[in-house]
Amino acid sequence: MEKEENQHDNSDNQEEIRDNKNKEDTSKTDENLNPGDKIKELEDRLARAYAEIENQRRRFEKEKDDAFDYGGFALAKETLNLIDNLERSKVAIENDENLKNTEGLKKIIEHLDIIQKDMLSILKKNNIEEIKSVDQKLDPNLHQAMLEIEDDNKETGTVVQEIQKGFMMKERLLRPALVAVSKKTINKEENSKKNQKSEENQSKSKEN
Repeated sequence: MEKEENQHDNSDNQEEIRDNKNKEDTSKTDENLNPGDKIKELEDRLARAYAEIENQRRRFEKEKDDAFDYGGFALAKETLNLIDNLERSKVAIENDENLKNTEGLKKIIEHLDIIQKDMLSILKKNNIEEIKSVDQKLDPNLHQAMLEIEDDNKETGTVVQEIQKGFMMKERLLRPALVAVSKKTINKEENSKKNQKSEENQSKSKEN
């Protein structure tokens, strides 16, 4: 233990000696400089210190702005679950056999639509908006493709169905839209011909 303490004390002493030596070297260097060079060196040090302070100020300003703009990000994300549940409730009620084609169903759907519009309006006032999806080109930054649907009338990779709404909070993605995208119809006759040719080529290669 005493050896370890002595080694620790020796290392501390060595660091202190090095620091003192560096200070002495700096002071000697400063003494050797003429007044004009000293002024330039001081100006350079001052400029570097000012630049560092300015960088810290900008960083703090950005952190403060982010906290103000996106402080409710987590809460907003949780709120989207209410909209999803409202959407599911509408679908379930519309598919209820006991309510189909009744006045009660119409009134319920009307009230649910009003609630949904109000919720989306509140989100919009807080800079949270829906991502446009249907008939848009698939954007990996905004959309998440869940399945492909054959559609020769649409360009491949076009969003043809929205499975779950996506939202942006200002310039930040709150959650991506879950979508279905189009693809060209597979020609069964062409596929069968290709398969037949490949089988013939395989049989020929075996014979050779």
